[in-house]
Parts: sequence; structure tokens; C-alpha cells
Amino acid sequence: MAAGAGMPKEARGGAFAPLREKAFRTIWTASLFSNFGQLILGVGAAWEMTRLSNSPSMVALVQTALMVPLMFVALPAGAIADMFDRRRIALAGLGFAIVSSAVLTVLAFLDLTTPWLLLGCLVLVGGGVALYSPSWQASIGEQVSQQNLPAAVALGTISYNVARSFGPALGGIVVLAFGAKAAFGINAVFYIPLWLAFFVWTRRHTPSRLPPERIDRAIVSGARYALHSPSVRVVLIRALAFGLASATASALAPLVARDMLHGNAGTYGVLLGATGVGAVLGALFVSEIRARLSIENAVRILAVGGGLSLVAIGFSHSLALTCTAFFVMGACNILTVSSLNVTVQLSAPRWVTARALSLYSSALTAGIGIGAWGWGAFAAHFDVALAFIASGIAIMATILLGLLFPLQGDQEIDTSSVDIGYEPEVALGLTLRSGPVVIEIEYDVEPDLARDFYDVMVRLQRARNRIGAFDWSISRDIADPAIWVERYHCPTWGDYLRMRDRYTQAEFELQERADSYNRTGHGHRVRRRLERPFGSVRWKADSPDLYQGTVDYIGP
Repeated sequence: MAAGAGMPKEARGGAFAPLREKAFRTIWTASLFSNFGQLILGVGAAWEMTRLSNSPSMVALVQTALMVPLMFVALPAGAIADMFDRRRIALAGLGFAIVSSAVLTVLAFLDLTTPWLLLGCLVLVGGGVALYSPSWQASIGEQVSQQNLPAAVALGTISYNVARSFGPALGGIVVLAFGAKAAFGINAVFYIPLWLAFFVWTRRHTPSRLPPERIDRAIVSGARYALHSPSVRVVLIRALAFGLASATASALAPLVARDMLHGNAGTYGVLLGATGVGAVLGALFVSEIRARLSIENAVRILAVGGGLSLVAIGFSHSLALTCTAFFVMGACNILTVSSLNVTVQLSAPRWVTARALSLYSSALTAGIGIGAWGWGAFAAHFDVALAFIASGIAIMATILLGLLFPLQGDQEIDTSSVDIGYEPEVALGLTLRSGPVVIEIEYDVEPDLARDFYDVMVRLQRARNRIGAFDWSISRDIADPAIWVERYHCPTWGDYLRMRDRYTQAEFELQERADSYNRTGHGHRVRRRLERPFGSVRWKADSPDLYQGTVDYIGP
């Protein structure tokens, strides 16, 4: 069932409903300037590379350089965004991008740019954007109401594509009139309004009652959530495949303008402008398409449209036909990307939203970055036109992935955390770093219901693994088949407490369903044990033992 299906149109709101909310409107408006700057930077860098190098692969590496940071920085950035104030993280990322753009501008004015130095500076600019992006995407849900979230995500893509409709053409004019160095400087200046918008945003930051996780454990938690969440895992696979197949459009567009259409930087800007116009118009229909079609059917239809448009580009030597194909490709691509993005946002709970979105961005940009390099090498060895034809066929072939990894229909679920109650009593002197901790939960189940109970526990296993459990197992007593014991580990006591804070309503209801099979009628019986309990015992026989008693509680 598609998200929004069955929901009254007035409840969903219009495509521009999120702009009625002040915080989102301010940041979205400022993002227009940054997106204009980023597109002008892309045009300037790509055209500068055609001046510095005649190699198609080097031109394609401009796109890779901008995407590589999203591959490697996005996940740590998502973890940081979930751990700390997203507003401050966004400010830090934007500030770094401004400084990096300024450095590139100075180097260009001093005529010190080389192909590899240009790529290195683009990596730094991309790194700042990669740090900012998860915080921005995860904070959209804090700036708009839940019913306006799909439209808000679509407007985020519209902001970029409004800029792409005119920015590349403007970038081409800037490059022709003033050179690439002016494009680099404009990019640095145009990031500033967005930085100011985040600076004045009053965000309600509710700090966790527990200290932040270590960055490595936060990354592992986000990765394990995605691994054990079928809906998120499938989106990552499909996004990676889509990026790999579709990377020709952005990576080789300068060569289409120069070699196939025999144009200049202005021609390149027109092609990207056509892509942007298509993307803007396509993004306006994200909510409508999600309401009428399942996510899987929508992505399949868009794959056909996008693939055929790339094939048309490969055969075309007419500016009008090529622009039309770029227009269709832009609409199909943005609808695909936005639909997958919304699926992640609606599926991931708030505690891991930024990490889930950063993994999505990493998968998509990894596909685009690797694909840009691969299609660039393909074009250098064979032909630019043949690269577009092969890329179009590859996009249409991604439909076959739906047979192995079908996208799950979105459901309106409550992803906010719930208080599970039953605070554990502690008779040992534990700290948040104490561990590992072993949790054992005993169930007394009617033997005739064993099969049904086991099926529920398999689902509960995935839920436990998503929120932080390790080494999960279920065992059955040989002497008394009615007794089942669920067992899992948490690395530390602090990790166990964080795990308790991550239960959503869906996971809580699954736990209650498992409890319903317990014949005792008193819930399940939980034992929490400290492994390797050094320091919790007396050092000498005559030392006083301050902590006595067993740990045996009722609760999740």
C-alpha cells in the first residue's frame, strides 16, 4: 500500500504546504542560493577540467570528486547528527564548505589549479556538504508536520532542481564571461545565506538522558539498523544500483555538449537546465504518485522512462531532441530519488533517522561516483554515445532487481520512541561502561503453540538486532518443552540502556505479542547478568561485599 493511499487529499496537503511553516520556508529559501552556487561550481569545475585535460575520464572524475565525500563522510556525519544538535552540525558542515570554496577561488585567481588540485579542492567542498546534508535531511521532520513530510522532502529536491534549471545556464554565462575562478567565488558566497538561516533557526533540541555514544558505536548502530531493517536495506540496494546505472547523465553531459552537439559551456548549461526543469516538474508530483502507485510500480515505470531517455541521448545529435531527453531523464530521476528518500524517512525511527538517510545518500552517491568513473572509462575506450545507450539499458535492467529485492509498500507507522517502563533495579555498582551485559528472558509457552511462538520470536529477533542486541538466540528446555529462553548480549550497560530507549510502538507491540504466549500471565521473566564481573567481587576474603543479592526482574 502506498504511503498516503486512502488519506484524504486535504489531509495530505498540497505540494507547497510545507512552505506555510516558517522554519522550513526560511531554510528552504536560503537553500536555493546554496544550490545555485553548487551548480555554478559544478559547471565551472567541469569546464575548467576540459581546459586542463583532454581525457574523458578526468572530466568524469569531477562528478566523482564531488560524490566521494558523500560515500565516506555521510555515515559518520549521520551518526554525529543523531548524537548531537543537528543545527550545530549543519553550521559546521556549511562553514567548512565555505572555507574550502574560498581556498579554491584563491588558487584559481593565482592560476595555480591543476587537474588533481582541482579535484582535491572539490573533495573538500563535497566533504563540508556531506557533513551538512544528513543534519539537514533529518531535521526536515522537525520543521514540518508529519503529514507534510513527503511534500517537504520533494520541495528539498525542487530547491536543488530550480537551481539546476537556471544555475547551469548562469554558470555557463559566468564561465564564458569571467572564467571558472568567478564560478568558484560565487559558490563560496552563495553558501552564506543558508549558513545564516540555520544560525537563526531556534531548534528544540531535547538532549538524551544518556551520554552520546562513541562515534564508532554510533556508526555500527546505524549500520546494524539498516542491515536488520528489510525496508531500509532494500532501498539501499536499489539506490546503489540506480546510481551505478544512471551516472552518465551528470558525468558525461559536458562531453555531450562538446563532442556530440559541438557546443560550448553555454550548451552544457542548457542541457543541465533542461534536466533541472524536468526535475522540478517531476518533484511536484511526488506526493501524488506515492498516493496512486505502490513504490515498486512507480520505480519500475520511472526506470523505463529514464532508460529510454538516456538511449535517446546516445543516438541524438540534435540540441532540441537531446534537451527533451534530458528533461524526461531529469523528471524520472528526481521522482525515483525522492520516492526512495521518503521511504527511508517514513521507515526509520527518530533515533537513527540521520544515519539511515546518510546510508541512503552513501549508497546513491557511491553508485553515482563509481558509475561516473566507470562510464567515463567506458566512453574513453569506446564512445560517449555508446556509453549513454548502455547506461539507458542498465537503468531499465534494474527493474529485474525488483524480483529479488522488492521495495516494501510504505505504511504510516509511529517511529517515535516509547517508554517501555519496568526500570531495571541494580544491586551491583555498574557504570555505563560496565559490560558485556547478558539478557535472558524466560517464556512458559503451551507446547501446542510452539510453532506460532517461534515465528513471533524470529520477528522479535530482527527487532532486537535493529535496536542494539548482539548474539541473539532462542533455546528450548529439553526436560520441560514449555520453557523457552531468549538470550542476547549488549556490549555495555550503557548500550543496554540506550537499547531500551529505542523501542518504537511497533517493536513494543511485538514484544507484547510474544508475552501473550506466556502461560504464567505475569509477563516474561528477565535476568540481566554482567559478564566478566571484575571489580564487582571482594578483592580479599575479609573485604566487605557492598553488593549482595541476585538480579532477577520482571520487565523487557
